[in-house]
Amino acid sequence: MKNNLSNNPDNLFQKKLDWDVVQSDMKKKFGIDIFESWLKKILFIEEFKSYILISVPTRFIRDWIASRYLDQILQIVNSYNKEIIRIEFIIENKNNELKSNINENDSKINNSLQNNVSFIKDSFIQYNRLDPNKNFTNFVVGSSNKLAFEASKKVSENIAHYNPLYLYSGVGMGKTHLLNAIGLNLKSKNRVMFISAERFMYQFVKSIKSNEMVRFKDYFRNADVLLIDDIQFMNGKEAMQEEFFHTFNALLDKGSQIIVSADRPPSKLLRIQERIKSRFAGGLVVDIQNPDYELRYKIIKIKADELKYFNMDRFHINDELLKFISFEVKTSIRELVGALNRIVSFSKIYNKLPNISETKVILKDLLNMSENKVTIDIIQNIVCKYFKISKNEMLSARRSRYLVRPRQTAIYLAKMLTSKSLPEIGRSFSNRDHTTVIHSVKTIEKLRKEDNELNVNIDTLKNKILYFKENEV
Repeated sequence: MKNNLSNNPDNLFQKKLDWDVVQSDMKKKFGIDIFESWLKKILFIEEFKSYILISVPTRFIRDWIASRYLDQILQIVNSYNKEIIRIEFIIENKNNELKSNINENDSKINNSLQNNVSFIKDSFIQYNRLDPNKNFTNFVVGSSNKLAFEASKKVSENIAHYNPLYLYSGVGMGKTHLLNAIGLNLKSKNRVMFISAERFMYQFVKSIKSNEMVRFKDYFRNADVLLIDDIQFMNGKEAMQEEFFHTFNALLDKGSQIIVSADRPPSKLLRIQERIKSRFAGGLVVDIQNPDYELRYKIIKIKADELKYFNMDRFHINDELLKFISFEVKTSIRELVGALNRIVSFSKIYNKLPNISETKVILKDLLNMSENKVTIDIIQNIVCKYFKISKNEMLSARRSRYLVRPRQTAIYLAKMLTSKSLPEIGRSFSNRDHTTVIHSVKTIEKLRKEDNELNVNIDTLKNKILYFKENEV
């Protein structure tokens, strides 16, 4: 499939890739079953200097291919063009399918590609990506996220209606989906900038090193809509926060819309300047709660129907299984969809749909998390009792050796045995930074390779935690 994108400055390759040949190689390498089920659905869109752009029907198929086959597909592509170092996806479903007759639809295809790869041509940052599959239409609304959804819709219809809009929740609850949906609605008439806090920090440092701070400032301050994901990672870095504060004010002064997501409310942000937290709190702050059973069932039913529509669910997962998963997996929407993916994988491997007993085995770790059997508080109590220290001592700032090792052990077990994010774990240990959590986990992992006594302690503690009874602590 070839498009006329010769005007693209990034399109400076010497040799065209023959996708029919690549597909033939994929069929030989992966076998006819995998090819027909997954890889045949890939459409080749365009080849650029260092990467190729391909299309798949759904986000689910993209994630499946990316996690299992992408490295090997890239190896095949490299055998024909060694300059290709990555593969980019866009998602086009049957209702918005790329047409095969390029001559008749050249203008329409070029417009579609411009919407999806504009970050390549128009942005020196090259990370301003909006996923067309994360829109308001396919965001499933329930009582836990209705306010966030309505506020996001209002902002996308009337810029600066709520300014800034601040969305927060645990991981996998739909914050990024809503930010993306706002960007999609506004991008046709506004200059939209969508970036993660980590990427903002990276580009800030890069601009300083390359002496391009004027360009960096102009780029962000000329935006009509600025969407920043995971703002909690903008902690520390005083110079960068200073720049963000002035950019924030400049955008508000010119009437631009700012939308921010985080894993906690503004008041709980760690190592973020008070004036920035005050600005966030001055807008509309909305909490997305954990999904209730009705919303979980609605989401997983839609996902299962999507699989059925694209013939991905060979055995059509029945309502009994869907209700079981919806009732048992309570941690997040992301875990819920992950559970469904596991059922699909089991069906393909064993050529049958699992029964409830088999499903419990397949989802054992997710069910344990959902039942909340293991909490950070339980871990802290058991570790303190085991090492004969008080909880106040563990959570204190003291760095005596007899406290540091139990503290690191508790943090390590919290990371291993709960679904909490690094920042959430840090908050449970007297608001320690997520980098402290990472350091503790890496320290214990390193020590376990050489300290047999520590291994015994960890295994003993793990058993006590997993099989704990309330009267034991």
